[in-house]
Amino acid sequence: MKELKQIQAHLFKAGAQQNDDALKKLMAFCTDPHHGNPHYAERVFTHIENPSLFVYNVMIKAYTKSGSFKRSLFLYDQMKAYGLWPDNFTYPFVFKAIGRLKEALVGQKVHGYVIKCGVEFDCYVCNSVMDMYADLGCVGDLRKVFDEMPKRDLVSWNILISGFVRCNRFEDAVRVYRLMRDEGSVRPDEATVVSTLSACIALKNFELGGEIHRYVSSELEITTIIGNSLLDMYSKCGCLSMAREIFDAMPVKNVICWTSMVSGYVNTGQLDEARLLFDSSPVRDIVLWTAMINGYVQFNRVDEAMALFEEMQMNRVKPDKYTVVTLLTGCAQLGALEQGKWIHEYMVQNRIAIDAVTGTALIDMYAKCGCIDKSFEIFSGLKERDTASWTSIICALAMNGKTSKALELFSQMKQASFRPDDITFIGVLTACSHGGLVEEGRRQFKSMKNMYQIEPKSEHYGCLIDLLGRAGLLDEAEELIEKIPNKKNEIIVPVYGALLSACRIYGNIDMAERFARRLVEIESSDSSVHTLLASTYASAGKWEDVSNERRKIKELGVKKAPGCSLIEVDGNVQIES
Repeated sequence: MKELKQIQAHLFKAGAQQNDDALKKLMAFCTDPHHGNPHYAERVFTHIENPSLFVYNVMIKAYTKSGSFKRSLFLYDQMKAYGLWPDNFTYPFVFKAIGRLKEALVGQKVHGYVIKCGVEFDCYVCNSVMDMYADLGCVGDLRKVFDEMPKRDLVSWNILISGFVRCNRFEDAVRVYRLMRDEGSVRPDEATVVSTLSACIALKNFELGGEIHRYVSSELEITTIIGNSLLDMYSKCGCLSMAREIFDAMPVKNVICWTSMVSGYVNTGQLDEARLLFDSSPVRDIVLWTAMINGYVQFNRVDEAMALFEEMQMNRVKPDKYTVVTLLTGCAQLGALEQGKWIHEYMVQNRIAIDAVTGTALIDMYAKCGCIDKSFEIFSGLKERDTASWTSIICALAMNGKTSKALELFSQMKQASFRPDDITFIGVLTACSHGGLVEEGRRQFKSMKNMYQIEPKSEHYGCLIDLLGRAGLLDEAEELIEKIPNKKNEIIVPVYGALLSACRIYGNIDMAERFARRLVEIESSDSSVHTLLASTYASAGKWEDVSNERRKIKELGVKKAPGCSLIEVDGNVQIES
């Protein structure tokens, strides 16, 4: 640039500042991302009286590549206003800027200009139009442009596949990949493989993933990028032996490879293997540290997670919000209030923003540790709220028996134009159950489908059945059980157990016996079923039946599952059986 400025001074002194050939070379160098200076290019551009199409193109390209998308579009409009007609070198960068800005209407308008000026069949332009529609989420327009292209190259196919992946149309992406292989006009490359593997992971289509792996082994080289995708797929499907084989064979491993492998061991509960690999990694970023910490939290080894967090600080790795959210989740699971408070204080001292994400984690942690007032304080102080933060405080209040406050906040949430999701309604129905609000519970349950098009899940049915059981509406509760979709044991067992308790309270022996028989069929080794039924008989004074139930417990060899308690001492959680 130093020499260029000297040459430019000679040009301008000689009166050649409007020489088209000289300006082309000058602007091309100034906008070069490796050697140039975009700010200097702007200064030169302002001194050009009549910029040519070439000069506009290099400036639009420079602005787009530097992320100044609005400036790119401004120059595009200015160029047309000056009577210059864009060409096939202009549009690709204009479309990229439009896609990044999410300006769908502008994109359609510029696409119309492309058709009008006759460059719509230029492969380079068409590819950029497709990429724009992928960024905008317009999958119909994306596919239409592809279908109408007279000639497609490898980039066209790759943009279509990656576009479908970006728009979460994973099945469409897989279909296009198969069509590409069947047609045979172009061969898949690294970009094709990586995008298709992303779709396979999302669909859990590991059969196709294996097929792609075989194709790569025979036709391509397993580069670091392809290796990362294969590792991610095999780790997520639990095929760690295959993942490790690929990992060990990779000549060059970046931090993403190590993270994928560590995450794979974490997901299968092999924390010691994960830690050995973590310790062996030559380079660690915040994502890798968080993955290992998350593993400890996921399997209730919070003390080790905290120790690793301290080690991370000693290595001068600055945690991000996802790291502290992971630690707060672990504290919430164990009720480790002092550790949770310490993390909160750490966030304040290190200026980690308490936004919707971290705020939601803090609300949940304090609520599960019994500090509901602190949860509400955090929520009230949030400058930005989302559905998750509203849901978290509603569930927190419901869990702690603050029924009226939970329902009041639910009303405020709707007034603030936040749309409740299925988890929000679990909190609302739990609040109704704890408050004995039968009519309100029925109304909210119906509103899920009627107003918000949320299909009630088994958890929602469980909340409503619990409410009806507590209110003594046992017949209605029993009828509702038959409507529960996907009667999984982890949901249906607590429901029957809650109704069995309600039968004991309200003295409904016949119904209690029916529920007990169903529970025994599902959970024959659960002592609580026989104990609850014996208590129900005892409440009704049927002592002979009580003796029979106790005898069954002995005959079946059913033993009561030992309980355990958690206590936090000096910031460490102790578990006692």
